[in-house]
Amino acid sequence: MDKIQERVNKKAAIKNSRTRAEKAKVPAEYTEVNKQVKRSIITDKRKYVEDLAMTAKKAAREGNMRQGEMWIFRIDLF
Repeated sequence: MDKIQERVNKKAAIKNSRTRAEKAKVPAEYTEVNKQVKRSIITDKRKYVEDLAMTAKKAAREGNMRQGEMWIFRIDLF
């Protein structure tokens, strides 16, 4: 959440920049922060799907197919 808030603050700084130097500097900073936010979203999503897959494997090993099918259905949604 900190990275997302930082991105929001940078976007506001772009809108509020007054001098030419600020207008040239702030968009580059925003672009970098935006890349970091997108990378963290991808990483979090990948971790979530891996956790779902591990839960489905565990359910399959235990023979609980109903629960395993439920987790596989969730994975297919991604």
